[in-house]
Order: sequence, then C-alpha cells, then structure tokens
Amino acid sequence: MGVASGKSFHARHRHGTNCQHDRRQAQALVARRHRWWIAGNLTFASVLVFFLPAQYLFAQTPDTVRIATYTVELTRKGPGLLLRDILSEDDAQIIAAQSVIAENDPDILLLVGFDYDLHLIALSAFADQLEQLGAPYPHRFARRPNSGRPSGLDLDGDGRLGGARDAQGYGRFSGHGGMAILSRYPITETGIQDFTDLLWQELPGAHLADLEAEVEAGRTQRLSSINHWAVPVKIDGLGLVELLTIGATPPVFDGPEDRIGYRNRDELRLWHLYLNGGLDQQPHAPVVLLGKFNVDPFDGDGRSEGIAGLLSDPHLQDPQPSSEGAREAADQTHQGPSALDTAAFDPAPEGPGNLRVDYVLPDAKLTVAGAGVVWPPSGDPRAADIERAARHRLVWVDLVRDR
Repeated sequence: MGVASGKSFHARHRHGTNCQHDRRQAQALVARRHRWWIAGNLTFASVLVFFLPAQYLFAQTPDTVRIATYTVELTRKGPGLLLRDILSEDDAQIIAAQSVIAENDPDILLLVGFDYDLHLIALSAFADQLEQLGAPYPHRFARRPNSGRPSGLDLDGDGRLGGARDAQGYGRFSGHGGMAILSRYPITETGIQDFTDLLWQELPGAHLADLEAEVEAGRTQRLSSINHWAVPVKIDGLGLVELLTIGATPPVFDGPEDRIGYRNRDELRLWHLYLNGGLDQQPHAPVVLLGKFNVDPFDGDGRSEGIAGLLSDPHLQDPQPSSEGAREAADQTHQGPSALDTAAFDPAPEGPGNLRVDYVLPDAKLTVAGAGVVWPPSGDPRAADIERAARHRLVWVDLVRDR
C-alpha cells in the first residue's frame, strides 16, 4: 500500500463545504483536547504568541516550504492497538504528538516509529485529526516496513525463532514501528524508488560481521531495519524534490563483533552511494535526506564513518538545526555541541545521554531560510507536553521557494 489521498478516513463525519472543518471547529477541538494550555479568556493562538520564542511560531513565510522529521515513537504491543488509541481521542501521547505537529506546521513531514497497517487506516485517522487541528495533509504515503517482518532465522542467537530481534528489523509484529510521509504537496508515486527489499550483502562494501549464522543470514537479511525510500514530491516554486528517508537501527544491543553497529553504518552508506553513483539508481531531482539516523557524530555508540560520510557529502548541506532546550540540558561529559541534540535519552549508566540522532539534510543546491529543533527550555509551557510525546524532538528546515 502506498499513496493515499482524496477523502479522509472520517470524511463522512465532516461538515460544511466539501466536508471540511472550518477554522472555528478546529480551534474548538484544540481547546477541548489541549485545555491545559488555555488560560482565562486567552485564545489558543494568543497563548502561543505570548509564551513561545519566535522561532517556534509558524516562522515559515509564503516563500518557504517547511520539511520536517519526527520520531514519534507511536508504537504499540500488537497490530490495531495504535488505531484504537488514535480513535479514542484521549491518549495523552498521541494528543501531545499531534500538538507538536500542528503548532510547528510542517508542509512535509516524515514520521518515524509509527505502526503500519496495510490500508493506512491508523495513518489516515491520525492525519484526519491533524486536519481538525488546522494542519491538513491530503497526501499520505507508507509501505510495509522490515520492522517485525519475519526472517525465519535466529538472528539474535538466543536459540529461539520468532522473537522481535529475529525479524528483518526489530519489531513485535509485522509493521511495528514503521515510517510514513504526510504532505501538502503531491507525491509522484510512479517515481518512487524503494530500497526496502535490498539484501544487506548486496550493498557495495557491506560489512557483515563474522558470525556463525552469517552465511545463512546473508541470503535473507535485508539492509533496511525499517525502510529506505526515494520519494519525489512536487513542490510549488521548487518543482520535484526527492525525499530520501531512513529509520536506521540503533547501533547497540550486540556483542564485540558490532554487527548492529555495522548495519547502522551501512544503512547510512546506502544514501551516500545513491548520491554518488554507487548504485544502479541515482537521484532525478534535488534531494532532502531526512529521518532517524540513530547515530551522533561525536557521542554515544555507533561507527562514526557512516554519519561523517553524509555530513561531508558535497551533494548535501547541514543547516545544523538547534534549540535552547537541548543547550540547557547539555551533558557535560559529551564532546559534541549540545544545542544540536535531537533526542533526550537517559544519562549514563542507564543510557547514552542526549544525542543528535534525527536529521534533515537538504541538497546543496537548495537555499535554506531557517532550521530548528522543537525543544524549548524547561520554563516553556510546552516543555512537559513535548516530553510526553516522545524522547525525540521534531526537526525542521525551511527551504526557499521561487515565486
């Protein structure tokens, strides 16, 4: 299943011209579902203007397009449970994530860590509720991920088959923790290139660690832990732009052979090879590489050559989106610039501390107007809700459009 557009999942429940909610209905829903942000006689909009720094207030202009990635961690323990929680309209995590998205208003959004179902029913329900909040996304795309897809092998070496770590990508069930694109601009479905099925051993220069099961695993083990897509989107004022998406595995949970560390490295290398003619396919338009890379250039675990290759690739630019919240929460033991961190992980020894693991890297030919990470300082009224949504923060970049 791929692109979905046209009438929304709950179109039969809508009112007014073309079955669309108007702004008054959207504001009423915001007030009802997010009332802890509303005080006295202030409107939702005036609360935002009063409290938020300028960079968090719909900063894009009509001459820019905002592209964002958000690792929402909207995963559940079984199929259908995410849809149940979305339709309940009282799940605190879902409400918080939708608030973050609606406030920051990206035109194109990659969701990472969103449970997949065949007909995109959960995604459609989620997007329908965003539309009621004033953030419409008529174009929706997702395909079955490798996460939770059975491999038939004992990949984690625990002597049992069918575990979450035995799947092509970690997952309790097929579709667990997938990816999706929400867009206000049309997706050119015929131009999509999908590398999700690519075997790890087929990637030029792949490094499969020397494990007893590796010979057998090499015949079936896919490279992507979730998905790798090249998705063309037609943007007014820019033309076609290819979204290169990734949701790489965390480079941990293995032994001294560093099998998962090498897999993370090679998941990033796929896009480096794609940009530099190392695969059969090449970009047909300017690109934006975005998603969860799951590796920091300076701190935490992981093989730094993978992320270093992308950050230094001449085809790309790094706007280095930052936030005051990440700067305030700096880990003094880390070497990298704390303001660039995008995820709040537990500090040592339980976790790696805050890291930069989510990225939006535009083509070097595109003009960047602004960039940021939605991580306000602790005194901001939104801080608790952003923490409730996910450990990761929404990362955005504004690109200049020709008028």
